[in-house]
Amino acid sequence: MKKEVRLLKGKSTASLVLSIEHFNRPWDTGRSDAVLILLDHAFEMLLKSAILHRGGRIREPREKNTIGFDACIRRALSTEKVKFLSDEQALTLQTINGLRDAAQHHIVDLSENQLYFHSQAGVTLFNDILKFVFNEELSNLLPDRVLPISTIAPVDPLIMFRDEVEEVRRLLAPGTRRQAEAEAKLRSLAITDGAIQGEMLQPGVSQLKKIGNQIRTGAQLDDVFPGISGVGFTVDGSGPRVNLRIVKKEGIPVTLVPEGTADAGVVAVKRVDELGFYNLGHRELAEKTGLTTSKATAAVYILGLKDDPDCFKEFKIGASQHARYSQNAVGKIRTLLESRSADEIWEDYKTRRNR
Repeated sequence: MKKEVRLLKGKSTASLVLSIEHFNRPWDTGRSDAVLILLDHAFEMLLKSAILHRGGRIREPREKNTIGFDACIRRALSTEKVKFLSDEQALTLQTINGLRDAAQHHIVDLSENQLYFHSQAGVTLFNDILKFVFNEELSNLLPDRVLPISTIAPVDPLIMFRDEVEEVRRLLAPGTRRQAEAEAKLRSLAITDGAIQGEMLQPGVSQLKKIGNQIRTGAQLDDVFPGISGVGFTVDGSGPRVNLRIVKKEGIPVTLVPEGTADAGVVAVKRVDELGFYNLGHRELAEKTGLTTSKATAAVYILGLKDDPDCFKEFKIGASQHARYSQNAVGKIRTLLESRSADEIWEDYKTRRNR
């Protein structure tokens, strides 16, 4: 391992340990901000260490400074020889970075459950990257501990986000005069939602007031925060081995945002009309890939596209079933055709079917 890689990884682990230490402290002075700032720094150092370890660069030619957080995510996500992040992992990183930005430069109010959610998701992701890139376990770098003593228990993430919306509704009730508190709490939700949607990560006062007015008049989580509603969360393990991850929902794609897009993250979850997303019939799929319908069937079979929710879905309209493909299916077939001819795909298909 190169010395710079080792030093960066050491810095990342040190910041993670300090973030965990602040999370577990029994007093609240500066606690939430410190957890977010240190967790964000831990990830920036880890990403740079991993990029270098996999043969990438963290400095542009003739530049003195290293690349920023977003550029690290983009390289770890889309640079072929470096790639070690998934789209969903990038969403977690964008969220932590957006919350850190608000904590460091303005005001953000996270409930204890929200702070736990982002911290546990961060620790899970840190361990995932450490294992994938360096073949190391976080448990070998930190002392064994059971869960910290607490007066509350973590709740299901979606229930937690819905409870947060209800708390904002209470703060905005007539006669309460707690608009500033409601906006500070809304900011954390809006940052999380914006990070998932790949939109502006730091909401303005007018945007927060608009969301607050929607909640005051009865809007629910799905109405005001479609990004949070557009993903799922998995929790596995128990005791000190809890893992918490963001996962995308079927039929809702995660897309790479073009570099240089103003006020945007690196990746985004976009809700789309499902028939708009799966907008190709079998014949259209064949035409777009330059295949006959029979050879398109062969390519679909060999790639297993009917088992891939990003590429295929069946819709029931009336009494009829309609098989539909997304543009992702076109891309995968075209990639296959770069390495194999249509005739080779057809012969492979026939052999597999006969078998």
